[in-house]
Amino acid sequence: MTSAACGDRTTDSKQRSPRGKQRSPRGGPDPAVERTSRRVLASGRTFLGQRKGVLARLTAWSAAESAQTFLGGYCVARSLDDGFLRRSTSAGLLWLAGAALVIVLGAPVVRGVFAQLPNLTEPLRDQLVRRSVARALRAATAGRGIVDRTAVSRLTSQTEIARDSFAGLVLAARSFVFVAVGALIGLMSLAPQFLLVVCPPLVLGIALFTASLRPMARAQHRYLDADEAVGRRAEVTRTALRDIVACGSHEPTAASNRRAIEEAAAAQRALARWAAVRTLSVATAGQLPVFLLLAATPWLLGQGVTAGALFGALTYILQALLPALHTLMTVLGAAGARLFVILDRLTGPGSGSATVSGRQPTPGPLSAAAPGECVHPPAAGTTAALELRRVRVAYGPGARAVLDELDLTVEDGEHIAVVGPSGIGKSTLLQVAAGLLTPDRGEALLSGRPVGNHPSPELAALRALIPQEAYVFSGTLRDNLCYLRPDACRSDVDESVRALRLEPLVERVGGLDRPVRPDALSLGERQLIALARAHLSPAPLLLLDEATCHIDPVAEARAEQALRARPGTLVVVAHRLSSALRADRILVLDGTRARYGTHEELLVRSALYRDLVGHWNDIQR
Repeated sequence: MTSAACGDRTTDSKQRSPRGKQRSPRGGPDPAVERTSRRVLASGRTFLGQRKGVLARLTAWSAAESAQTFLGGYCVARSLDDGFLRRSTSAGLLWLAGAALVIVLGAPVVRGVFAQLPNLTEPLRDQLVRRSVARALRAATAGRGIVDRTAVSRLTSQTEIARDSFAGLVLAARSFVFVAVGALIGLMSLAPQFLLVVCPPLVLGIALFTASLRPMARAQHRYLDADEAVGRRAEVTRTALRDIVACGSHEPTAASNRRAIEEAAAAQRALARWAAVRTLSVATAGQLPVFLLLAATPWLLGQGVTAGALFGALTYILQALLPALHTLMTVLGAAGARLFVILDRLTGPGSGSATVSGRQPTPGPLSAAAPGECVHPPAAGTTAALELRRVRVAYGPGARAVLDELDLTVEDGEHIAVVGPSGIGKSTLLQVAAGLLTPDRGEALLSGRPVGNHPSPELAALRALIPQEAYVFSGTLRDNLCYLRPDACRSDVDESVRALRLEPLVERVGGLDRPVRPDALSLGERQLIALARAHLSPAPLLLLDEATCHIDPVAEARAEQALRARPGTLVVVAHRLSSALRADRILVLDGTRARYGTHEELLVRSALYRDLVGHWNDIQR
């Protein structure tokens, strides 16, 4: 009888987050997140401290930008006060010509800034590349049989993303600081009273925005943990329902479920509150100074402030300060998050080792085995597990292409999620990858060779496709599990049963060697059998075409983690947000172009992915 049956003794406080770390209490600081933040910030200070000369030159060019900002608003103010308002058109035009000249002379300033920028960004990329290479070599030469499957991704895309994100942050932060200095000096030179109106909302908005960054991230983690806790409670209740009824423990079970649901609702409300704070901070720093300046116009005129000075102040705010502020907040919210995640992966202790991600060491090559010994699948090759090159598929001569000029490379050992609206071509993509569908144009390659060049037995040993409707045939449960690997030994079968948590089903049917009736199994049980069959398969490439849609989120997470832990590559057509978040990278199909990247990158680059995430979140609520 389960612990949930009588008294429901499950201790929710001991449940772990998806990353295996202890959950932070009620939105409080996550110790792991705090340690990562301190480590990344300390590395950043060390990196910048070693390049004081570059920072000094960059500061000098940026100071010229402050002067440009100052002269722009000042010339506009003087053109009114000393020119047009005194009916001196020539003087007004002369001041405006000075403002135009300042804009033209800004080109050398921009060129000087961009000339210094590579002296910061290129050393960062070089350091990350050297660190990644060193760790990959250490893992390869340690003699433990561990293969670093993410080294290529770190050396190429991740280091490039880090460099570009760092460049964006440097440009945005530098521009805001020096533009703000020039604008504030200009406001003070026109009339010190302007600072009393503009500075308080500006400082308040920036403070609110800065304070919301880390709590917003913690709130997002808390919500994901609480959502998975609700799924775990639902699984416990479902599996122990008869015991709960027999023991009469309805109330304790319902109380535990209510607590889990209330925690998920509270986490969602906290997430919404912090999102509102960030929106408020942008409005406070970006819009409120303009309204306050207009509202304070009568008081300012009474203080002797001229109309030209008012117009110059609006020029400083609208044309200099607000654009720089908006750019800074946008870049911090997008590029800053990407940079933090990638630096954590590239500089974290032990990053790059295959054991960090929970992968098992790659076994040795297939060899003959003595009776009773296990025969393990061969080690995956060093080439890409799957490549699609300019693939085009259309169902009919005049039909619209389902896949059009699609290029995709899935490295050996990666976990990829494929998402997109229904009918967009996700299943078609997996059929092309499995060799079941020949594309109209382009080619699919498995382990570096075209799919059509693999003989049928070799193709079957390279990939396994698990469809949405899992097939279970009449026979014993062991026969069903060993369908893709008939020579599997008893210990390997038992391992797959444990990994997919099939023990209750095995017990219900009377053991692995008892016949099963497919019509007596639920859709979810059939899918679990098919997933265990894939887990036992020797194929290094597993293709899951919504093969977990009939099981609950907890069982889905457990199945995907088990399949990812085996040596090889996993490509999953995801139908839940949690499934996509577990993947290394995500492929978004939208009918016109494909987007490929991490969850954080796609939230910035793909409008369709943002819509899908919103749809999934609505379903979870």
